[in-house]
Amino acid sequence: MISALIDLRRADDDGLVAQLTSQLRGLIATGRLHKGRALPSSRRLASDLGVSRNTVTYAFEQLAAEGYLEASHGRRPVVTVDGGAHGEGVGAFVSGVRSAKPRLSPWASKLKQTDWPMSYQAPLKPLRPGHGDFREFPSEVWARCLRRSAVRAAKRELGPVNRTRLREALAHYLATSRGVHATADQIMILPSAQAALTLIAASLIAPGDDVWVENPGYPGATAAFLASGARVTGMRLDEQGMQRMPGIATPKLIFMTPSHQHPTGRLMSLARRTEFLRLSRPGKTWIVEDDYDGEFHYDSRPVPALQGLDAHGRVFYVGTFSKAMTSDIRLGYLVVPPALVGTLEIAQRHIGLIASSHIQEALAEFIADGHFLAHLRRVRRLYHARRDHLVEGLERHLGGALSVEVPSGGIQLVARLKRGRADQAAVKLLVEAGVETRALSSLSLGRPRDHGLLLGFAAWRENEISAALRTMAACF
Repeated sequence: MISALIDLRRADDDGLVAQLTSQLRGLIATGRLHKGRALPSSRRLASDLGVSRNTVTYAFEQLAAEGYLEASHGRRPVVTVDGGAHGEGVGAFVSGVRSAKPRLSPWASKLKQTDWPMSYQAPLKPLRPGHGDFREFPSEVWARCLRRSAVRAAKRELGPVNRTRLREALAHYLATSRGVHATADQIMILPSAQAALTLIAASLIAPGDDVWVENPGYPGATAAFLASGARVTGMRLDEQGMQRMPGIATPKLIFMTPSHQHPTGRLMSLARRTEFLRLSRPGKTWIVEDDYDGEFHYDSRPVPALQGLDAHGRVFYVGTFSKAMTSDIRLGYLVVPPALVGTLEIAQRHIGLIASSHIQEALAEFIADGHFLAHLRRVRRLYHARRDHLVEGLERHLGGALSVEVPSGGIQLVARLKRGRADQAAVKLLVEAGVETRALSSLSLGRPRDHGLLLGFAAWRENEISAALRTMAACF
């Protein structure tokens, strides 16, 4: 019965006519009422639906005028068009919405071709990389900072997009802990480190510009530069980090993670850093230094940031609070070369990459009162112990299957697969067993040369790491 396919919400007669017309049109468009099908008479359908005959008559007349029905006096109306999923006519519409593939902008089309953002299962499972342990974060202290910021917000006037108090606190922290040379005016506060890369790409990259990235490396950077139309080249790694490939012209931009290479954890040597700085030319070639987890160093004193070696304003420095604090605090920051500060501030406003002033003020207080450094000192000890626990367990339980690269810092490590096993298949097997990892090959541009697993240790307590290792051993 056609009446069983129709659901009318009681309203005035005009409302019922519109609803009935739309629903009958949808049934024809989707092929549920096929061409040649005779509909009930207006009297019969009105009785079945419990509406006036005029309501049905008006709906039939409208559909006949649109070409969906053939209606003549004294005869039941007949469907006159083909619906369903085939054809370019009525069948391409469902409930009035065209199902044809949308035409995207070049920017969106290129983003869809990248493997970013990475898709993971929910909820968080051991040993997912890229996360710190939110359970160790001093949430009550942070909540007090937020409350005080909210109270002060009602009294303060509108301020700058990048809050002065936080910029000054960051300038001091980065100078003392990472050797970054920057004034507060050079620091921009953004919703994430990825937002910083998007802002740089939008401001500097024109279609066809050459960009170098590490290979394997951080896919979010590759996605941002590809979407802007860059020709992205993956540069191989050795024990000193990114290598320059001979015979390739100097690019517009070089992206690197020199203090703790993503994903291998390798430290770029001073000689290699100096080599890349000599390659860059003020105003023509820029370097983007992503120090995504530079707060975590275990075996030696941290190496100062590359930005601190730059005497000519060629290096952008990108950082985030999501690793050191919690991923729910959506704040990153960008240290901008002096010559580009004004340009990027305009771009930041036009693109809308603006972080909450309420959160910025709370974070400034959290840093100024010493809570941030106290938290870092505590979790460094925890993460150091967790790294060692994971390394020892991998060597003891999986030494025959995996070769571990022990990083001097960070929140994750690489375990390379022995015996030529494909890492994508291994990741799938582990996920099904309840352990989450990332395939090293998925972080490569072009044909991957290395296969391995990227394993997180910072977010997991030692008993959780042990349980994950037992599961891995059973899978291998």
